[in-house]
Amino acid sequence: MDALTPPAGFELVDTSHVKFPEVLPILPLKNTVVFPHSVLPLTVGRESSVKLIEEALAGTKIIGVLTQRDPTIEHPTMQDVYHVGTICKIARVIKTPNNALLLWVQGLSRFAVEVFTQETPYLVAQIEPLESVVEEDIETEALSKQVAALFQKMLSLMPNPHMEIHAMASSLSDPGHLADFITANLDIEVEAKQQVLETLNVKERLTLVLRLLEEENEILEVGSRIHTRVQEEIGRSTRERILREQMEAIKKELGEEEGPEIEELRRKIKHAKMPKDVEKEALRELERLAQMHPSSAEYTVSRTYLDWLIALPWSKTTKDMLDIARARQILDEDHYNLTKVKERILEYLAVLKLKRDMKGPILCLVGPPGVGKTSLGRSIARALGRKFVRISLGGVRDEAEIRGHRRTYVGALPGRIIQGLRRANSKNPVFMLDEIDKMSSDFRGDPAAALLEVLDPEQNNNFTDHYLDVPFDLSRVLFITTANVLYTIPSPLLDRMEVLELPGYSEDEKVQIAQRYLIPKQIKAHGLRANQVEFSDAALRQIIRDYTHEAGVRNLEREIGAVCRKIAVQVAEKKDRSRRFIEPADVSKMLGPPRYFSEVAERLTKSGVAIGLVVTQVGGDIVFIEATKMKGKGELKLTGQLGEVMRESAQAALSYIRANAEQFGIDPDFFAHHDIHIHVPEGAIPKDGPSAGVTIVTALASLLTDTPVQADLAMTGEITLRGKVLPVGGIREKVLAAHRAGIKTVILPKRNEKDLEELPQNVKDALRFEFVEEISQVLEIALPRHVAVP
Repeated sequence: MDALTPPAGFELVDTSHVKFPEVLPILPLKNTVVFPHSVLPLTVGRESSVKLIEEALAGTKIIGVLTQRDPTIEHPTMQDVYHVGTICKIARVIKTPNNALLLWVQGLSRFAVEVFTQETPYLVAQIEPLESVVEEDIETEALSKQVAALFQKMLSLMPNPHMEIHAMASSLSDPGHLADFITANLDIEVEAKQQVLETLNVKERLTLVLRLLEEENEILEVGSRIHTRVQEEIGRSTRERILREQMEAIKKELGEEEGPEIEELRRKIKHAKMPKDVEKEALRELERLAQMHPSSAEYTVSRTYLDWLIALPWSKTTKDMLDIARARQILDEDHYNLTKVKERILEYLAVLKLKRDMKGPILCLVGPPGVGKTSLGRSIARALGRKFVRISLGGVRDEAEIRGHRRTYVGALPGRIIQGLRRANSKNPVFMLDEIDKMSSDFRGDPAAALLEVLDPEQNNNFTDHYLDVPFDLSRVLFITTANVLYTIPSPLLDRMEVLELPGYSEDEKVQIAQRYLIPKQIKAHGLRANQVEFSDAALRQIIRDYTHEAGVRNLEREIGAVCRKIAVQVAEKKDRSRRFIEPADVSKMLGPPRYFSEVAERLTKSGVAIGLVVTQVGGDIVFIEATKMKGKGELKLTGQLGEVMRESAQAALSYIRANAEQFGIDPDFFAHHDIHIHVPEGAIPKDGPSAGVTIVTALASLLTDTPVQADLAMTGEITLRGKVLPVGGIREKVLAAHRAGIKTVILPKRNEKDLEELPQNVKDALRFEFVEEISQVLEIALPRHVAVP
């Protein structure tokens, strides 16, 4: 409160007949507005203000009081004060020990500054007294009563109101005086008080004060409600504490106090640093456990659940190693080439270094078996300094494998995601979901659908396992999935992953991988020393060509291991401890006769056979497409376990040949009396896709014109009924397969020319590439000078 009752012996001045001086010394005030008819204590400490008071005491004791616009200014000028203030009479002055003055002043009347006549040593101004404008009507009376009522309500809401203020407000009958008195006793901003002081119309002044009172009452009511609620909560918590103490005392008397097991679990829950809602659930379950007998079946279920909650890494993380140079060195040490994948991991590491709260990406490594997808995940974890967890999804067909079983089932456990995090004992491991393309679904649910939440950075921060039934944050986990093919992965799941392709290796790359990684690994695995065995590059190439048929290096490592075992036998029998240098001649002695050989020259000696290039689950490969004719009714027979797309390609190829039969020199009636049989050998292996279209056309053209296809030639491309050749995928894998099989010329769609940039230079140098846009161009190359091309 600002306005107080006057001290004992204070005599109020009757202002009704007072004539005020035209020029007054001006006392600037900080954070204070003096109203007429109010009595206020003021402390004066500024040297100029002390001098003003001393000279005023020697004269009329009448001064003008103006409020500073900015209270931080120590030496205010005429621009730093409001120009409407209050004429005051100095009633009493007391000098303090620090040479400041404590004075009591009485507000007499409003005034407005006409002009400042002096600035030093203190402000002096020529003034004009201001009178209030009073409209004595019903509205003014009503406003006055409403203001008085709201003020009384405000006093009732205050914790320690001054009762004398209540009495003085009740005794005031003048509406203008009432408005001034109430405003002086409100705890509001100085600007609001100054606005009331400058309002001369009493009705407008009452309206303004009414609004200020409503705001203050609303604030006090909210504060009162908050205070009541806090008191109730304190009372409730105190009551609960007392009741718990009493319950503990009763349990102690009955011998039913908590055993050491419950106390230990409670301590572990507190130290697990769970989120508040999870900790609340854990404590609730602990209370249930405390009420159970240890021999009951429910006790074991509840105890196992609590053990899982306590064991999970709710707040445990490993510190990321953000040294990019070190990470690059580790990735290069563990894997040869794989440039794109390594670049993506280094990009993630760089962004993580700049933005520490980055959500983990969802990477999908796609490639044939044996190219290093799983081992790459371990290297990524080592480069980041994180824990590594791997689970295999091959053959998983139950949604509960991912989300866990509900606790109502006997033997229920969390899903593999939560189990993996418990094993890692870290909230931010590198988590590998291996063979994600091998999942299936049945009546127990679809695990791929359950993975939609796990592999979505926007949702997995609240992943809820059915067993735990509380959310767990997976947003800091770096998920890496692996697959051999993409077409078996559901589209919504594939859309959530960033696909990184790991293509098959060329022969030169396999030699480098063998020398750098596989041979040292197998030498160590078989108890040999590095100086006891060495492989020549020529021997490795012979193993690759004659004993393996793969895009990766898994079988190559197996054959190297077989050679090392032969040498280990010789060393163990002490027949030969000298250094063995493996040459091509040694390979067949140790591994037996070659298992693979090229069929290209043998197959292409007859018409109706063409070589296509395909991509399978084990990488790129060549495929022989054979066509033959026989007497019949014009039917087309397809064998070799072909998929629907490949069957349609064969039908389109035959339609193109029939439509252009005359240009090929084929009797148009031939097709009415002959059947065509197209077969793709290795019938046990499923085959599908549109990329065999040009190969089927070439085989049919070769058959019907009795012209063998050019030797050492392979091709790939989709066809249309109009003879266009469309681009296809998997160019790198297909070309590597052609190079591996000894092919010399490869026909590719023109729009796939850009894909050759991904090939090793030695492969591009070893092959001749022909780029085509029309089937006619294919036939000109494959069947030169023998077929009239349409």
